[in-house]
Amino acid sequence: MTTAPPTRTDEAPSPAPSTTPPGVWTPLRPLVLRLHFYAGLLVAPFLLVAALTGFLYAGSIQAEKFVYADEMTVPVGDTKLPISQQVAAAREAYPEGGISAVRPSPEADATTRVLLSGVEGVDPARSLAVFVDPYTAEVRGALEQYGSSGALPLRTWIDEFHRDLHLGDTGRLYSELAASWLWVIALGGVALWFSRRRALRKVRGTRGRRRVLGLHGTVGVWAAAGFVFLSATGLTWSQYAGANIDQLRTSLGQATPSVSAAGGGDHGGHGAAAGGDADHGVGLDKVLSAARSEGLGDPVEIVPPADPSSAYVVKQIQRSWPEKQDSVAIDPGTGQVIDVLRFSDYPPLAKLTRWGIDFHTGTLFGLANQIVLMLLALSLVLLIVLGYRMWWQRGQGSAFGRPIPRGAWAQVPPYLLVPLMAAVAALGYYVPLLGIPLAAFIAVDIVLGAIAHRRERRTSGAQAS
Repeated sequence: MTTAPPTRTDEAPSPAPSTTPPGVWTPLRPLVLRLHFYAGLLVAPFLLVAALTGFLYAGSIQAEKFVYADEMTVPVGDTKLPISQQVAAAREAYPEGGISAVRPSPEADATTRVLLSGVEGVDPARSLAVFVDPYTAEVRGALEQYGSSGALPLRTWIDEFHRDLHLGDTGRLYSELAASWLWVIALGGVALWFSRRRALRKVRGTRGRRRVLGLHGTVGVWAAAGFVFLSATGLTWSQYAGANIDQLRTSLGQATPSVSAAGGGDHGGHGAAAGGDADHGVGLDKVLSAARSEGLGDPVEIVPPADPSSAYVVKQIQRSWPEKQDSVAIDPGTGQVIDVLRFSDYPPLAKLTRWGIDFHTGTLFGLANQIVLMLLALSLVLLIVLGYRMWWQRGQGSAFGRPIPRGAWAQVPPYLLVPLMAAVAALGYYVPLLGIPLAAFIAVDIVLGAIAHRRERRTSGAQAS
């Protein structure tokens, strides 16, 4: 095994760059190095799974179009039938359950989706999507659909594999742990890379560990911004940090608003809520026409009233740029628009959250977005492999994976350590799967240091006697 010369390791503190104030980075660098090393070493398996499953998910968006082409596409006809006629055909073929939503054909060659809930054999968290030819009202088939993005079985399976490994809420801990630490590892690596002398960043002309380190640092620096973005957006809908972020946004008045469906009047005589029939009151055709008059272009989703006193809700569901997220509420008795919510009126953080999630899931910029995500996933896999390779090489043939020496905490002066620990504690409160493992690491490190110190004292005492 080829190893780098012992005088040229990344553990040796390098002179601080001229842009860093003297006396700040020098004591912090060993601490950042130790944290980067151990966090990368211990969290890397979770990151590797997240990267590989994320790569598959980014590709599943295009794969879905090929796998379910018969259900999703139709030959272009002359004139589309009224939406009520298409829904009637779907209900005739699939009379079970109730209609939870209708997605009219958004493009000339796309089918209409009639979403049914409460169908026997279908997961309650999902809907049965019935695909209808908008020109002939022919039912092209039915598939389970999940989420607001309209994921079909293939993408749903990969999505759940990426999110929780098909282990439910327990499995979600893995993805939240990965998202909680990815930005820490990425930013720590960037800080360490730019603190090194320029000559030590070279890849060309180097060999062994120096070459692996150079390649690891170069790839990491170029991909760091993407990693931080994926980490931040992933946390927005995670189990614990996501709940804290939602509470924080709500307290700041930045929660995602929704159109009010209340006040639709009592239309129990039309019986939609109980019977699961979406075409009651003025009917779907007039409801869709009223939404169009408010400027709601395709793609849209029509949600029937939840009860006799509620209104129809029609909302745009385009997640690609430019976003279309306007929504209206329509009285089922009169067909009048009673509430309008424009995406342009969303609070800034609500817009950023929407854009961030859609970029994270590969829908914001279409195929280009998906390619970027796949490249980021491959970059992360490469960095993990190179990181473990450096760990192996660091043993220099005498030990497998020699760890970074302890003592980094002792080198940080109190005026830096105290505010740093306070900031970490506050951050750990909002991101518990960052704070709890970090606290455990510090506690274990302190205990191991104390044990090692006692052993040294015993050894020195025995030698003295």
